[in-house]
Amino acid sequence: MTTLFDSYRLGELTLPNRTVMAPMTRVRAAAGGLATPSMATYYAQRATAGLIVSEGVQPSLIGQSNPGTPGLHTDEQVASWRPVTAAVHTNGGRIFAQIMHGGRVSHPETTGTVPVGPSAVAAVGEVFTPSGPQSAPTPRALDTSEVPEQAESYALAARRAIDAGFDGVELHGANGYLISQFLSSNANLRTDRYGGSVANRVRFAVEAVSATVEAIGAARTGIRLSPGATFWGVEETDAPELYQALLAELARLEIAYVHFEATIDEEILVELRRAWPGTFMVNPTLPMGPKQAGRAEADHWLGLGADLISFGRGFLANPDLVERLRTGLPIAPVDEATFYQGGDAGYLTYPSYQHAA
Repeated sequence: MTTLFDSYRLGELTLPNRTVMAPMTRVRAAAGGLATPSMATYYAQRATAGLIVSEGVQPSLIGQSNPGTPGLHTDEQVASWRPVTAAVHTNGGRIFAQIMHGGRVSHPETTGTVPVGPSAVAAVGEVFTPSGPQSAPTPRALDTSEVPEQAESYALAARRAIDAGFDGVELHGANGYLISQFLSSNANLRTDRYGGSVANRVRFAVEAVSATVEAIGAARTGIRLSPGATFWGVEETDAPELYQALLAELARLEIAYVHFEATIDEEILVELRRAWPGTFMVNPTLPMGPKQAGRAEADHWLGLGADLISFGRGFLANPDLVERLRTGLPIAPVDEATFYQGGDAGYLTYPSYQHAA
């Protein structure tokens, strides 16, 4: 029987275990979207994960969602990431960059420009800005001729990620951000080839992944998805059909993995597992939901056919999460007040388990 601590071959990488550190926004980048020495320490502390997926990294200025997040669209940003990836590799780890285009989930105070999206439909809720939370603005709908440039931005950032020392990239296709907006049946009201039918609404995701595969290779490319989720007000009235169609297109590209969040009924996720011929990663509890994933949830999904299990808050508060899961040690709780406050408190200050003398 497969266990969480078996090794796994992912593309050109051999993972020593099947635990993945899920991407988590920490808004601790320096001015200009630069990675910092503290970020190098943070990720290196967690290098016993089979794979680390970084926080969301914007592929362009217009793709930036939150202030204080890092980028991969300038030479200075690439240079700032190199000590981070080197620190992870020195500690024996592997790290993918999550490339995240916020689309309509942004604000002019953050980027200096009006956000873009598939349609002129505002996200639901307040977005973070340098002066505090504000209502999400109505985005500018992309012209048909502009859409390929936004898809290509993922590939350009992927090239920079490899140059910065990352082992690969994960496209953020989940949680109401740009790819998710194109998949949506209410954020995407387009009548051109990118809107309307299921085949048209998956087109942007497929083009973004295809461009990335061409740029850095299929073995270095993954994508994260959240079927049926309603983050930032997105809806998918036809989620099972939509994701079956998307997986059929992605399967032709032979990418490294798909990374699903448990945002839809388990039976539907199991059907998607059966439809996917490659590596299937699951984040087994609802992101930011009331329950935190542990060994029981991981074992459950391994039994259902998942290959890799991602953990978010568990890795945030437990740099030695793999060992805690392996030996049954207590999982430390997170301090939610420190998620986005900046600084090293609640970032570098979570200790490994201290055994009694």
